[in-house]
Amino acid sequence: MAEGQIRQSLSGFYDVMTDSGTLVRTRARGNFRNRKITPLVGDRVVIDAPNDHEGYILEVKPRHNSLVRPPVANVDQAIVATAVREPVFSTNLLDRQLLALEIADIEPVIYLTKTDLLTAVEQDEFAKWAADYRKIGYHVVYTAEPFSAAAIQEVDDLLTGKVSVIMGQTGAGKSTLLNHVAPDLKLETGEISASLHRGKHTTRRVQLLEVAGGLIADTPGFSSYDTFSLDARDLGKYFREFRRASVNCRFRGCVHVNEPGCAVKALVDSGDILQSRYDNYLLLYQALKNQKPNYRKSEK
Repeated sequence: MAEGQIRQSLSGFYDVMTDSGTLVRTRARGNFRNRKITPLVGDRVVIDAPNDHEGYILEVKPRHNSLVRPPVANVDQAIVATAVREPVFSTNLLDRQLLALEIADIEPVIYLTKTDLLTAVEQDEFAKWAADYRKIGYHVVYTAEPFSAAAIQEVDDLLTGKVSVIMGQTGAGKSTLLNHVAPDLKLETGEISASLHRGKHTTRRVQLLEVAGGLIADTPGFSSYDTFSLDARDLGKYFREFRRASVNCRFRGCVHVNEPGCAVKALVDSGDILQSRYDNYLLLYQALKNQKPNYRKSEK
């Protein structure tokens, strides 16, 4: 038996990179289906491999997190491609994306695209906006030229040693960013790992590729969001600046809406918390209050 990481899935086959550096094509044992466990790219697994070409997955190790699109597990960070124009820049959409990542315990990186469409005045405005989100605690990549050498180098540095995905709204430039970071990904189909000698497939695969000293999903990340399964009272925990400020709220369990002595609202009034962030929080809070709670536990 050996342990390793699933690097690729395709038509029921899973290519596992073992800890010893051998790439093995495997299939999952039949009892996985009965237990409603689907191995995902990024999973740590135990395999039985009688040779270095084929084997079976015996166990999927507990996951730190997982995504639906792309179906990848144990993701460290998501690079959120965010257009400043075409489509129109939306703090509400961005804050929803950040919330989804905070809930999944995935570190967000905000990458501003289409910045070459901005006027000089707008460039200054977005420079301040980027500084405000950095103050919250987010890494923001912003240059006047959207895919400048400096910006791509910054992303390369962030990728080192991590499992990453790229996500963003349709048309935000996530595919373009992915191709700048890893030009070889422009090939949509082709040979499955040459070392496996399995020939060609046309079925869409999910794969983690070695890029800049890390691993990155070869497909753009998710771009739409289902209703969050979250108690409205817990929402503030996933807004970083709210979480920090809430220790000074007068009442324990303050949800930062109507309570007196709310430290979050005081910081909004003073300009230390962005009004747009608070407005988006209120919209999300109301939406969560109006929906039926869903407390289903995530599957392994």
